[in-house]
Amino acid sequence: MMKNKRSLLLQWWLLASSCFVAPLTAIAQNAPAPLMSAPVPPPLIPQRASPESAPNPSASTPAPTMSSTAVPESLPNVAQTPKLKPKSRPAPQPHEMALSDDPMPVLQPETFFTTAKASERYLQIVDKGGWPKIGVNVQSNAKGPSVVALRRRLAAEDELVKDVDKAVWDNDLTAAVKRFQFRMGLKQTGVVAGATLRELDIPANVRFRQLASTAQRLAGVEFPFGARYVIVNIPSTAVDAVDNDRVTRRYVAIVGDPEHPSPEISAKIGAVNINPTWTVPTSIIKNEIAPKILKDSNYLSKSHIRVLDAKGEEVDPRSINWASDRATSYTLRQDSGKNNSLGSIRISMPNHYSVYMHDTPSRNLFANDYRFLSHGCVRVQGVVDFAAWLLDGSRGPKLDKDQIGEKIASGEREEVRLAHPVPVVWVYMTGWASADGVVHFRDDVYHLDEVGDQ
Repeated sequence: MMKNKRSLLLQWWLLASSCFVAPLTAIAQNAPAPLMSAPVPPPLIPQRASPESAPNPSASTPAPTMSSTAVPESLPNVAQTPKLKPKSRPAPQPHEMALSDDPMPVLQPETFFTTAKASERYLQIVDKGGWPKIGVNVQSNAKGPSVVALRRRLAAEDELVKDVDKAVWDNDLTAAVKRFQFRMGLKQTGVVAGATLRELDIPANVRFRQLASTAQRLAGVEFPFGARYVIVNIPSTAVDAVDNDRVTRRYVAIVGDPEHPSPEISAKIGAVNINPTWTVPTSIIKNEIAPKILKDSNYLSKSHIRVLDAKGEEVDPRSINWASDRATSYTLRQDSGKNNSLGSIRISMPNHYSVYMHDTPSRNLFANDYRFLSHGCVRVQGVVDFAAWLLDGSRGPKLDKDQIGEKIASGEREEVRLAHPVPVVWVYMTGWASADGVVHFRDDVYHLDEVGDQ
């Protein structure tokens, strides 16, 4: 099946390249050909968005979109394709995950083309036999065949690796390992062990599949890129706040677990809710809340959750049979406050999945390497700073972090609307090539790249 899928993916890529020679030629002329032509950038220094970077609503030039970069009609429209439920798998082990320092947004108007082009090169690597497997930890003072194998493995993707037959570890090899770790979203230790070794030993055909599958998904994305926008790459568990094609804020995120995956969506952020209440979804009432109430009759009061009927009037929870299906006909609403599941901030972004971005009272979870833990919404570390960034460039009410903090401390609920909504997109990119030609990979936690392989 893998061979058949490779053939199909290659066919649609060839259609893309044959139908759009001009755009691809432009990319090839403007971006370095090698996959690893750019060095690891210096650490990103967050900057306050300047007034000049705010969108100009009177501008006559339309913002570019993913769909405006002509997509072949023969490519599958992922936005219209029925969602396939990811396979149920055990949660992966912690992955030494780190936020990228790259100030380049993970998603840009040309990302579909650069990623599809990269998949073509990786298919060539596959056809040539792939790359060597390392199999064992390689120490920084190592000598011999393991060092040679490591050099050859890295050189398959990184043209900066020279002297592939050199059997002694040196500073250049340490730098190459760090470049590899940067592209994988790992901590740049220069040590070949653990997650780094696992990533090195992933076969080239899997990497090709990640790039081709991501390009296939991006073919259906319609997103209005502008001067300011927000990107959530689900596999990266990160949120990018973009000003004028540069990431000025990058936040650690917690996204949906494999049983409750975060969806791929395009929406607009319209408001910041301060001290929000939480209306419990029906599925959580049925599968989680009701069983807890049956075990502990005081669970709702301990959790500051009220029960409301269809008229919005409060109901005594003791009058309800929580073992019956009728229990889900009531509205369960959690009061705002420090124990609220949404924390102190909710980022409103209306969409048909009813998901959003928010704070959390369990902020210790942001320190985890494995951050696929939510029921589909995206929790944002530093959400107060994120809210201030959204409001700072909206040309509407402007609240800085201190002012937002004061409103949170007051306990009063407030909705602060943005004068100009900010576009936001959630994407599932396990492999992609940025505009400078650098190729990145993340774990396929939802196993969407594997659909059709078996």
